[in-house]
Amino acid sequence: MPGTNLTREEARQRATLLTVDSYEIDLDLTGAQEGGTYRSVTTVRFDVAEGGGESFIDLVAPTVHEVTLNGDALDAAEVFQDSRIALPGLLPGRNVLRVVADCAYTNTGEGLHRFVDPVDDQAYLYTQFEVPDARRVFASFEQPDLKATFRFTVKAPEGWTVVSNSPTPEPKDNVWEFEPTPRISSYITALIVGPYHSVHSVYEKDGQSVPLGIYCRPSLAEHLDADAIFEVTRQGFDWFQEKFDYRYPFKKYDQLFVPEFNAGAMENAGAVTIRDQYVFRSKVTDAAYEVRAATILHELAHMWFGDLVTMEWWNDLWLNESFATYAEAACQADAPGSKWPHSWTTFANQMKTWAYRQDQLPSTHPIMADISDLDDVLVNFDGITYAKGASVLKQLVAYVGEEAFFKGVQAYFKRHAFGNTRLSDLLGALEETSGRDLKTWSKAWLETAGINVLRPEIETDANGVITSFAIRQEAPALPAGAKGEPTLRPHRIAIGAYDLDGDGKLMRGDRVELDVDGELTAVPQLVGKPRPAVLLLNDDDLSYAKVRLDEQSLAVVTEHLGDFTESLPRALCWASAWDMTRDAELATRDYLSLVLSGIGKESDIGVVQSLHRQVKLAIDQYAAPTAREALLTRWTEATLAHLRAAEAGSDHQLAWARAFAATARTPEQLDLLDALLDGTQTIEGLAVDTELRWAFVQRLAAVGRFGGSEIAAEYERDKTAAGERHAATARAARPTEAAKAEAWESVVESDKLPNAVQEAVIAGFVQTDQRELLASYTERYFDALKDVWESRSHEMAQQIAVGLYPAVQVSQETLDRTDAWLASAEPNAALRRLVSESRSGVERALKAQAADAAAAE
Repeated sequence: MPGTNLTREEARQRATLLTVDSYEIDLDLTGAQEGGTYRSVTTVRFDVAEGGGESFIDLVAPTVHEVTLNGDALDAAEVFQDSRIALPGLLPGRNVLRVVADCAYTNTGEGLHRFVDPVDDQAYLYTQFEVPDARRVFASFEQPDLKATFRFTVKAPEGWTVVSNSPTPEPKDNVWEFEPTPRISSYITALIVGPYHSVHSVYEKDGQSVPLGIYCRPSLAEHLDADAIFEVTRQGFDWFQEKFDYRYPFKKYDQLFVPEFNAGAMENAGAVTIRDQYVFRSKVTDAAYEVRAATILHELAHMWFGDLVTMEWWNDLWLNESFATYAEAACQADAPGSKWPHSWTTFANQMKTWAYRQDQLPSTHPIMADISDLDDVLVNFDGITYAKGASVLKQLVAYVGEEAFFKGVQAYFKRHAFGNTRLSDLLGALEETSGRDLKTWSKAWLETAGINVLRPEIETDANGVITSFAIRQEAPALPAGAKGEPTLRPHRIAIGAYDLDGDGKLMRGDRVELDVDGELTAVPQLVGKPRPAVLLLNDDDLSYAKVRLDEQSLAVVTEHLGDFTESLPRALCWASAWDMTRDAELATRDYLSLVLSGIGKESDIGVVQSLHRQVKLAIDQYAAPTAREALLTRWTEATLAHLRAAEAGSDHQLAWARAFAATARTPEQLDLLDALLDGTQTIEGLAVDTELRWAFVQRLAAVGRFGGSEIAAEYERDKTAAGERHAATARAARPTEAAKAEAWESVVESDKLPNAVQEAVIAGFVQTDQRELLASYTERYFDALKDVWESRSHEMAQQIAVGLYPAVQVSQETLDRTDAWLASAEPNAALRRLVSESRSGVERALKAQAADAAAAE
């Protein structure tokens, strides 16, 4: 039951007519162990503007039993259609609505998700409401600007725990009566219900005392490192409260690690839900802990930016997500005692790479997107809303100054606490504290789409002294189908001058910070100085732009990229090289050579793991098909050499083991994986634990070494929810027609799989070295896609639309078939966007393959 698509205009009209006061929601979840449906009773008190009128409330439910408005019973069958209950004849002043319905548990990660743990056969529930899914659990005016108080009463099975936004009360006869919340939006309300394990603590400072809780399933409790999670949380509380000058706005703060979660986490007020893969069952690298910490801090930042102050409509979603993304990195970089002060390196390496990719798709859009309805926003949780927006906020901080920026934010929170805002409200506060006119800046950065390229233009005399230095800014044409015009923007950047020292290390000797505006900007500060070995534009990564190196700098970096003494300039150069590869300016074979020459000196494990992923993608998609096998062989041999040479027990050793497993191909390499699994061979320091075992098993399945019996035996070793997902991936990865048909049927022709298992099957189904076996599924994909989209929930349909697109079939035929489908199927805007984005990936790969082939001639 996907539900009716709410438009911006409908939301505006409803907000003009209604002011919502309170919700009282009573849920009977005593049958949750068996599943099916549950009773939901909602009482809403709301005021109607002078003149009254008609409106509607949202509800997705199999059955509505009663609808009572101001004491008068309405005909439920007549007023309830699809996902709306019509409210005729509303009276001016206070109105009271009561709705009694049977709502359904889901297995899609939307609404009230129900999961049964195979370890203890117990059910575990949690809600996920962003964007429009509170209506799956209770009747609600489902839009962010109709804030209200929410009081939940929940009847649960004996022995279970119920957690919500308000402090957890003592239950009476298995009934949990929560106190009303402050005024918040419906999408950040939450319920987490089940026999969860919990650990508790408290945040105390300057007379403030905030109860803290961490929850997970009992089957994960032995792996829960609660002290480390509490440590990051306390650092966030300290840093955010100081920077925001506003105390944490809710009465407690729980973090709940829940199963089969579609996103990384969700900022429910005071009850943050987090995917439970962040409870690490096996050894992971420090990069994984850094990502988890960033997620924890991101959601904590949302308690102020998003929950305390909320966007009026979804076109300002970026205000929530970009701010939280910027804040997570800034906190990690600056908070006393942080274990990840290099977080801006990770930001440049991961977030910006995501943003640059998204900004070059036909769906590119301004940071402040034009969101006309719910379909628009559901596909807009993307690299622009999160990563480009955060990059631009970092640029804004450099532009107005950090002190003025946070003073503006402080004023914004105090002025709009528990209310709704637009972009102009934040910019107005920042203008007051900085004295800068931000209207022109906003128009250039927030209201236009696309990316800029910065290139140095350098001239020197016979003695190597710089006689001329300028920065040329380009605004490439937007991708075909994208809306808008190319825009040159104002950039605040730094230029780093690097030279090799006596030990062969690249050290920064000079730094110039300046404003770049227009097509050409002179840099007189460097004229008359000796030309350094490397001149790096956008050093310190202050702005958002693709950066190119001049010919001399590129030559030095190609030989010495791993010799920068600091991680951030290395990351910027790695990112530039990857960007050039994607843009067909650097052949895949040359990118591979660059990585192999420098990765051994790269100390940042997050960068190393990103390079692993990028090299594999480049060889699989961007290499000339005739060269692919030779490049894969070269890369796999290198991964094994690095694995054997890595320090025993180190993060690098683990990362190289996973990289080797991803592409092992020769009989000898596959024999090694098999021997590491059964223990007949070992590599000193390498713990072949549960998760690494599955990586080996999945590769051996994908090449036909392991079949159903071996996969089943591994699942017997790990009869957990994670083991079930891994086994599903391995079965779908087998290189047989029968395995592919079974996987396809379970995902496309049936809708029974839970969200996480469906995702796992798709991951196994698509294997880049099984192109011929998968070729026949291109036509089947396009034949089924529209029906899938119209019959499944958004999350489930998007998994299929993106995950099963024939991206590995890099050919003109794939582009032509996609174009024919787009022309004939008439998909809605959201589905058209997803398919067009996937098509763009194939088009880019074709260009890169041509460039790689040309480089070989």
